[in-house]
Amino acid sequence: MARLFPAWTLARGPVVGPEERLPAGATIAMGLQHVVAMSGATILGPLLMGFDPNIAILFSGIGTLIFFLLTGGRVPSYLGSSFAFIAVVVAYTAYPGSGPNANIAGALGGIIAAGALYAVIGLVVMATGTGWIEKLMPPVVTGAVGAAIGLNLAPVAARGVQGSGLVTTVGLATLLAVALLACYAPPALRRVSILAGTVIGYLLYLVLTNGFGLGPAIDFSGIAAAPWFGMPNFVAPRFEAGAMLLIAPVAIILVAENLGHIKAVGAMTGKSLDRWMGRAFLGDGVATMLAGSGGGTGVTTYVENIGVMAMTRVYSTLIFVVAALFAILLGFSPKFGAVLQTVPGPVLGGLAVAVFGLIAAAMARIWVDNKVDFSDPRNLLTVGVTLIAGAGDLTVNIGGFAIGGIGTATVAAIGLYQLLGLRR
Repeated sequence: MARLFPAWTLARGPVVGPEERLPAGATIAMGLQHVVAMSGATILGPLLMGFDPNIAILFSGIGTLIFFLLTGGRVPSYLGSSFAFIAVVVAYTAYPGSGPNANIAGALGGIIAAGALYAVIGLVVMATGTGWIEKLMPPVVTGAVGAAIGLNLAPVAARGVQGSGLVTTVGLATLLAVALLACYAPPALRRVSILAGTVIGYLLYLVLTNGFGLGPAIDFSGIAAAPWFGMPNFVAPRFEAGAMLLIAPVAIILVAENLGHIKAVGAMTGKSLDRWMGRAFLGDGVATMLAGSGGGTGVTTYVENIGVMAMTRVYSTLIFVVAALFAILLGFSPKFGAVLQTVPGPVLGGLAVAVFGLIAAAMARIWVDNKVDFSDPRNLLTVGVTLIAGAGDLTVNIGGFAIGGIGTATVAAIGLYQLLGLRR
């Protein structure tokens, strides 16, 4: 009879496998390192949507534990805020780009719908394998949809660094800091370049405003008033057909993302994790549904943590339990959340330019790595139509429903690719 969880034998060599463990002290230290690695993006995601970052951090920890349980502790991964939701949430809620989002309840219903679709796909994969996904959504399709999401966000990013001289200066300085750190910093600091760039932009804005009075100063009164520990301000979802139709297709991106991440980890460990793929999809889907039910963002496996594993060659799944518990503790700290809420708008604008651009550019790597043939009209038309639909926010009205640019791009990518391959 197969064990529910591995035995986690003590590692003896330089490479620590998923079913091995380090001594307790080293496990705790590695868990903290993974918290630092995921924190920059996991915090940035909710801030760019106007969500409460405390709740996002909390549900990232809870979601990681759910993922751990449903995969039987055999797939090393951390679940953090997914950037794939940003475009559709911002579009649906008409979020201006700074401060709390007053219209997130409907978006939460859409996030739950995406998680439900994702979980159903996971159940189907558990029963049938991953072959049909790879046929329905090959690299040319997943890359096109992902790039469309990044391009759909371009106007939001541009607005974040436009305005007064102060706004543009701080926004571009933050962007430059992230870029320089990502390229020239020591390897450990490169992994947290977003977090470090945020700190640099924050300090620059603080000096220019609180120090020299060149703009609205950062108000620290909320930090002083917030308690160290307390319950987060949960938000109940509201289910609206428009939001669900707009946001649910993000599940396709999450599937492609998770598929690639788990195959990458399997390649690094030298042990295929494909047999756990369906459970991984299910775990990610359930975690997304739970996050949406309380005011959190949708979640996904995190490339930042995969990078840490590649650098340290430590793949023990127990490390992610420790990281998840630390994240849950941070989620119950209103003071931590109050600090995050003081991040200035221009800093977020600069980060948005970097991150949204990376979303689109990273998809090009999918095409390169998988040697997508752009001399084939089928591939060329699939990508071209998808990018225009996403970047132009092509909205299709069907009866009383409206399908926004991301949904249209997703349907176009999958449908056109299959249509153009019927006689092949």
